[in-house]
Amino acid sequence: MNNSVHPVDERLPLGQTFLYGLQHVLAMYAGAVAVPLIVASAIGLSTEDLIYLINADLFTAGIATLIQTLGPCKMGSRLPLIQGVTFAAVSPMIMIGKADGLTAIYGAVIASGIFMFVASPFFSKLVRFFPPVVTGSVVTIIGLSLLPVAVRWAGGGNPAAEDFGSLPTLMLSTFVLLLVIIFYRFFKGFWKNISVLLALLIGTVVASFCGFTDFSAIGEADWIGLVTPLHFGIPTFDIPAIIVMILVILVVMTETTGDIIAIGAIVGRPADEKTITRGLRADGFSTMLGGFLNTFPYTAFAQNIGLITLTNVKSRFVVAGSGVILILLGLFPKMAAIIACIPAPVLGGAGIAMFGMVAANGIRVLSRVQYEGDNNFNLLIVGISLAMGLLSMAVPEIFKHFTGIWSIIFHSGITIGSLTAIILNAILNEARTIHIKK
Repeated sequence: MNNSVHPVDERLPLGQTFLYGLQHVLAMYAGAVAVPLIVASAIGLSTEDLIYLINADLFTAGIATLIQTLGPCKMGSRLPLIQGVTFAAVSPMIMIGKADGLTAIYGAVIASGIFMFVASPFFSKLVRFFPPVVTGSVVTIIGLSLLPVAVRWAGGGNPAAEDFGSLPTLMLSTFVLLLVIIFYRFFKGFWKNISVLLALLIGTVVASFCGFTDFSAIGEADWIGLVTPLHFGIPTFDIPAIIVMILVILVVMTETTGDIIAIGAIVGRPADEKTITRGLRADGFSTMLGGFLNTFPYTAFAQNIGLITLTNVKSRFVVAGSGVILILLGLFPKMAAIIACIPAPVLGGAGIAMFGMVAANGIRVLSRVQYEGDNNFNLLIVGISLAMGLLSMAVPEIFKHFTGIWSIIFHSGITIGSLTAIILNAILNEARTIHIKK
């Protein structure tokens, strides 16, 4: 390794890049295909259309990841951030789709992507409101908010199922978690860095012998699946739908800004205003592109931050390799079907380790914050931010009477926790600093 090259810009051998990149894809695959599954089911699309949506989603996610990591044409943060469809847009898209169909969804997605692209330089000026007390709180909230996802996977994926949380399921997820710990403890170098990948592969093999894995989808999947622009028709631009989606995009921009700052702190390349502008601009362009390629708004996937923390592989070119793999998965459905065979309990065991590491990184950042002294409000900021971020996770029904944009904001622990940290810091620290200067 050349010591003059920052770890983010390090170019690894092709074989290592592929395996590390594949590890990232396995970690995010379930989340990547969840949104098209939910939306297609809610608005009554056929199985054929659902498969097409998944292929388009993976293909476009790959392009979005390449843009974010490589940074062409003044777009992309050039940080190791993998891109996927945001969950924040699910409810509004279902509402729009039921009322006006898929073409209205894509019209709103394209318009919101243009808005995000144009608004990026203005939104990035919020970086001054992200000192370590805010950054540490946001990273910790991201990790804690992702843990319920890992727990659901560990229990079998569907809490409503009769066998959810059964002893064999929990034993399988625990076995995978132990594999991650053992590999991480006793392996060195390259093998240590692919501990999650090895645990997922071994876990899947063991799961297949225990009857947890169904490989029939591989045989049924097509070999080639081409993604054609505007497959479902010309987008329609409905003003109310566009307004709703722009409100969602403002929430997404807040989360993306937090993700960029978080990954910048973890890899040792702090994100400045320019980096955030480029990162948001990449999200905006990818979202706009997604509308043309029959998919949905894109954002950074926070779960992969945990993988970077666990493996300490910080190269953006590794994540760019993930983008290439995602493009291939979108073009060759059989490859995607193979990855889809990884059972939820196997993902859960690895997810507990990865997401827990994200929270631990946030705690590490918070450990460097000053809490003592007169008129020091940092402890209050951290405490209330974490509490607000965990509200919807602890008792999801607490915000059941909130509708529209308020529902989107308050049902996302990451969003409400991040906004709380930003606002409290602005009121208690920033405003006090300005007053003292005067």
